[in-house]
Amino acid sequence: MRIIRFSPGPDTGLGTDPLYGLLEDDNAISVISGDPIYHGVTKTGATTELSKVRLLAPVIPRSKVVCIGKNYADHAAEMGGVVPDEPIIFIKPNTSVIGPNDTIVWPSMAGQVDHEAELAIVIGRICKDVPKERVNDVIFGYTIANDVTARDLQKKDGQWSRAKSFDTFCPLGPWIDTDFIPGTQRITATLNDEIKQDGKLSQMMFDVPAIVEFVSKVMTLLPGDVIITGTPAGIGPMPEKSTITIAIDGLGELTNKVSARG
Repeated sequence: MRIIRFSPGPDTGLGTDPLYGLLEDDNAISVISGDPIYHGVTKTGATTELSKVRLLAPVIPRSKVVCIGKNYADHAAEMGGVVPDEPIIFIKPNTSVIGPNDTIVWPSMAGQVDHEAELAIVIGRICKDVPKERVNDVIFGYTIANDVTARDLQKKDGQWSRAKSFDTFCPLGPWIDTDFIPGTQRITATLNDEIKQDGKLSQMMFDVPAIVEFVSKVMTLLPGDVIITGTPAGIGPMPEKSTITIAIDGLGELTNKVSARG
C-alpha cells in the first residue's frame, strides 16, 4: 500500500482538513478514516484524484526524527572520517518536517544549506529493545527524506543539533509504502537536473534491522517516529531558489525548492 496524507482541493467535496488516503495504481485516492498508524486502514468510501489534491508530509512525527550519521563508507570518507563501530545517532525535531513541494527555508544565520538523500523508516508501534529478527513487526513502512543541513553551522558548532534542526529541514514524502523492502535500490539526489548523489541502499554499513535494534536499545520508539538511515557520498550545497529531488527506485521521488537566503 501507498499511504498519502493530503490537503483536499476545493473541487473534491472533501472539506479543508488534511486527510489520509490510499493511492491506487491509477492515481485515484481512496480516503481512509483517521491516522492509519494509530487506527489501521479503513476506507470511508470517498474517493478523489491525485491531480486534485496537495500532498503533505505522509507522517508528522508526534515525538522525534532519529537520524543515523556516517552510514555510508563513501560519505564518511568525504566528511574526513571512517565508518563508526556503532551507529551514530542524533535527533531532528518534529517541527523540521515538511512535505513534497514545500519550500526549504534558508535561515538567516546559515551560510550554506546542503542536501542529504536518505531512506526513512516509519515506526508503527511502541517498541523498546527490538531484536533484529523482529524489526519488521514494528515498521509501518518507508518513505524518502532529505536531511537538510546548514553545513557551516555544523562545522562552527562542532556538533549537529542547530545545523539540522531548523524549521523545514526535514522534507518527507511523497508517501509511506508499506510493501517496500530495502535492498539494492538506487538512491539519488538531483539538483537542478544534475545528479549529485548516486548510491545504493545496499551500501549502508548498518542495515535497517541493525539500525532499529540499536536505536530501540537507546530509546523507546513511538508510533509515527521516523528514523532516517544516512546518506551516500555527494552531499553539497543547494543554491538559492534551486530545486532538489531525492529519489529511491521503487519508492518514488521527493521534490522541494529552496528559498532565497534569509
